[in-house]
Amino acid sequence: MSKASGIRRQASALARATAIVGCLLPLAAIAARQARPQAADTSVAAVRNSPKFAAAIADIDRNHDRLVADIIALTEIPSPPFKEDKRAAAYLAMFRAAGLTNVDRDAEGNVLGLRKGTGTGPLIAIAAHLDTVFPEGTDVHVKRNGTRLSAPGVGDDTRSLAVLLAMIRAMNAAGIQTASDILFVGDVGEEGPGDLRGMKQLFMKGAYKDRIKMFISMDGTGDGHEITTGAVGSKRYRVTFSGPGGHSYGAFGLVNPAFAMGNAAAKFSRITVPSSPKTTFNIGVVGGGTSINSIPSNVWMDVDMRSESPAELAKLEKTFLAMMKQAADEENAARSTASGKITVDAKLIGDRPSGQTAQTTTLVQTAAAAVRAMQMQPSFKFSSTDSNIPISLGIPAITIDSGGNGGDEHSPSEWIDVEKGPSVKGITAALLTLLALAGGR
Repeated sequence: MSKASGIRRQASALARATAIVGCLLPLAAIAARQARPQAADTSVAAVRNSPKFAAAIADIDRNHDRLVADIIALTEIPSPPFKEDKRAAAYLAMFRAAGLTNVDRDAEGNVLGLRKGTGTGPLIAIAAHLDTVFPEGTDVHVKRNGTRLSAPGVGDDTRSLAVLLAMIRAMNAAGIQTASDILFVGDVGEEGPGDLRGMKQLFMKGAYKDRIKMFISMDGTGDGHEITTGAVGSKRYRVTFSGPGGHSYGAFGLVNPAFAMGNAAAKFSRITVPSSPKTTFNIGVVGGGTSINSIPSNVWMDVDMRSESPAELAKLEKTFLAMMKQAADEENAARSTASGKITVDAKLIGDRPSGQTAQTTTLVQTAAAAVRAMQMQPSFKFSSTDSNIPISLGIPAITIDSGGNGGDEHSPSEWIDVEKGPSVKGITAALLTLLALAGGR
């Protein structure tokens, strides 16, 4: 064999070896990805098969009537936007009675309580929101018909507040010790104009800033198979069109803010947005003027824009703002500005960031494993919840159900069903997720 031939054979062998390694590396990566849900299944199974977990669930089942009583008691304490104080005070007392430590209210009004672990695991926070969408003066008396409870806010999110208490008491009764400290939170400002102010305080300003490593929001009813991993972002504006005003007859011909706003609304209604990533817009409230026979000096509208994509939301916001100015300019060109021009002020009144917790994270894998352990198939979705804030900060966060069934959220006819079987099933999935993450034994 010539020296050149030997070199060629060695080169060929090296090429084949490189190709084989190149094939094996993707297979190794796939195997690693597949191992993650298996690891989550193992950690969930370890918790579910433990006698202490069985004792905790038995406690929840045995004391289910107390859970229902807590739901009713909390629902009947009004908690309108920005006026959560009475319910917060009651919830703080419940935290203390349940044995949490460091129980307090922060600067924004969130109720916080710590269940200490051994300190060998990451700090985990789990929250339900104190506020409802209903204004002050709403009748919040709970009407009961069998296992059906009806009242504004009874499901969103009062049931979840009561479930957190039931979980704490069950862990205590069963003597469960966790590696992680668990921070329980009753937060303010989740709904509408609250603009997630409670979560912004918790994650960006408060004593636990930069300490929370995983976050679970419990919001609404359901068996627990749905896991919210995506945060729907939103931009909300109050847009005010102002002008000189005047008598509808005597000052006819002057610029009219109502015409400018009508033109702006018409332009806005014709924007084309993608269906995927889902992007939406709405004009929800309008107001202004003084009388039918007066040209108004100002009118306003409240606008909501949402998207699963930060880029699409930014694009929609930019188009919207340009249209508002264009509508004012067109009104100034169409009628007399002798007494003054139309001006437009677009004030940002709500800003919820978007993003997504990857399905490969330990948090999501564990929640999915808990759902499978309950003989259900996990599904993943986008929504606008308290999880938006930690997700936007790169902190793994999900939103899960509190168990049971319900409907008519955000309406006076809101209801939940507290039949024990479905109720306990949903709580079991949630507690299984929490303890598998926290190293509960």
